[in-house]
Amino acid sequence: MGEEERGGGEVVEILIKKVNEIASISDYRYTVKKQYCNLARRLKLLIPMLEEIRDIKDSIIPQQTLKALVMLKQALDSAKDLLMFGSEGSKIYLVLEREQIMNKYHEVTAKLEQALSGISCESLDISDEVKEQVELVLAQFRRAKGRVDANDVELYEDLLSLYNKTHDSASDLAVLRRLCEKLQLMGISDLTLESLALHEMVAATGDPGESIEKMSMLLKKIKDFVQTENPNLEAPAREKNLPPSGSGQAIVDGSHQMPVIPDDFRCPISLELMKDPVIVSTGQTYERSCIEKWLGARHDTCPKTQQKLTSTALTPNYVLRSLIAQWCEANGIEPPKRPSSSGTSKTVSACSPAERAQIKILLHKLTSGCLEDQRSATGEIRLLAKHNTDNRVAIAQAGAIPLLVGLLSTPDPRIQEHAITALLNLSICEDNKGSIVSAGAVPGIVHVLKKGSMAARENAAATLFSLSVVDENKVTIGSLGAIPPLVTLLSEGSQRGKKDAATALFNLCIYQGNKGKAVRAGVVLTLMSLLTETGGRMVDEALAILAILASHPEGKATIGAAEAVPVLVEVIRNGSPRNRENAAAVLVHLCSGDQKHMVEAQELGVMGPLVDLAQNGTDRGKRKAQQLLECISRFLEQQNHSQAQIEAPIEQPQPSSMANSGDS
Repeated sequence: MGEEERGGGEVVEILIKKVNEIASISDYRYTVKKQYCNLARRLKLLIPMLEEIRDIKDSIIPQQTLKALVMLKQALDSAKDLLMFGSEGSKIYLVLEREQIMNKYHEVTAKLEQALSGISCESLDISDEVKEQVELVLAQFRRAKGRVDANDVELYEDLLSLYNKTHDSASDLAVLRRLCEKLQLMGISDLTLESLALHEMVAATGDPGESIEKMSMLLKKIKDFVQTENPNLEAPAREKNLPPSGSGQAIVDGSHQMPVIPDDFRCPISLELMKDPVIVSTGQTYERSCIEKWLGARHDTCPKTQQKLTSTALTPNYVLRSLIAQWCEANGIEPPKRPSSSGTSKTVSACSPAERAQIKILLHKLTSGCLEDQRSATGEIRLLAKHNTDNRVAIAQAGAIPLLVGLLSTPDPRIQEHAITALLNLSICEDNKGSIVSAGAVPGIVHVLKKGSMAARENAAATLFSLSVVDENKVTIGSLGAIPPLVTLLSEGSQRGKKDAATALFNLCIYQGNKGKAVRAGVVLTLMSLLTETGGRMVDEALAILAILASHPEGKATIGAAEAVPVLVEVIRNGSPRNRENAAAVLVHLCSGDQKHMVEAQELGVMGPLVDLAQNGTDRGKRKAQQLLECISRFLEQQNHSQAQIEAPIEQPQPSSMANSGDS
């Protein structure tokens, strides 16, 4: 049924519901708080008018007013999307793209103004009081045009100046402190949410682009600053609290001390390390089994915030799951295994019959054999799967995945790029990951990774990263030859291609069986060249992968042969907190049982930086620095002892006092 074919009362009921949904959105980001709060407040003032229209018989409502009400619904949809992003979107993005954000804001207010102007309060016999209220809202929409707060400009200039600086200075520290305070990025939870917001933007678009690269770099600088200001931020001590069973929190077993689990990795309900973290509608993350039990007990609120849940949908938190796996790998802990998904219910799409029919038409075009039809259909499917969860589910359920997989080997570069990007967008949905791998997609993705255009290769790498979030897929992807072309992309790709390849390789190498494959594919030499290249844009990723590979015998030997020690010592001396930590972790493995590397590191002056890292580094950085200091100190003591024995004068044996005693 078209919107204009609905009765006036039905349309108005939808409008009231939408305004109430908008009114429930809260906690707008600092940069847009004033404008967005004002917009939400003005929209809430429309409720009395809508309630009066609802009580009018449909036959009395003029057709022109019905059209205006439909326009208002569309404008409210746009307003809701805008306000949701202002509440949950990236704080850095809202500042850097302030012009685009404000253009969108003015575009939405113009739509609202146009729709409201078409509603004739006179012909509907709306009460004078409500009529005045609507006129006030219209006047406020008109006055709101073209305003930009000075705070936005100051923040924008601060972020740009920070992005353009390559060396820290006292003024940079002042800028960083001001940014952290104004953007409210003061703790690990704030930084994690910002990281997730950026990841969601990448996952939704499938195309990070230059602006997201810029934002990621800025977030890294802010994160490094926060960690430097408070090195213990990630692992608050809880000496007075007993850990829950199996949590692995600061448990001492003989001489081995288990690391403290960061708060953000624990389920707020069970307080255990999360295996399958999922996000609820309030933005909070829980262990899937725990929140399912909560919802199964007919609770309709968020356990942590007590806010009413607008939906019972559970969205997998892939970023957090990868961070947990990385943390487990770094601390020598077996990553938690996700429960089998065989018993979990499939996601259901809310797409209308008309939307499903449109998807079927597109799938028919995919099989038509006409290149032009295939180009347009893959492009449309790519866009449909870009933002909307319901579309991703409906497209997969209609049978698109095997058809898209078949098109990965097409000689037409445009169809191939659309097909791989559509699969990337579809893979955001949890249920689709298994379907994509089961459809035999991995060989086709590897083919694109080797032979496709640069844009297609980038998206192929991003798809492998998305699929490798599922543990069993790490094995499948590694066994089907994906690692060598990923290493090639890491070496010769565009900046975005290198980033995509690095994240995929990191995830794949969490599985022990893939580490040797990566080493034999030449990843170590590629990583070493990235560590020393001008600009150092891939240092974070290179060190994170080296830290994983160094625990493998082949990895350790190859890293040692690549003359890595001088580079690692330099990073420990001058790197960011996270990079110093990873460099120390690699050096611990190299020096274990190898005196040559230990002597080299000591001669390069590593002791002073290690002492500083042991005192001021991250929690893991402190442990690695302490291990290295103890190892090198023991070695030096042994060297001194051996030298002392060599230099000591040889004493002549004294004649025994019993020698001449005879028989007396």
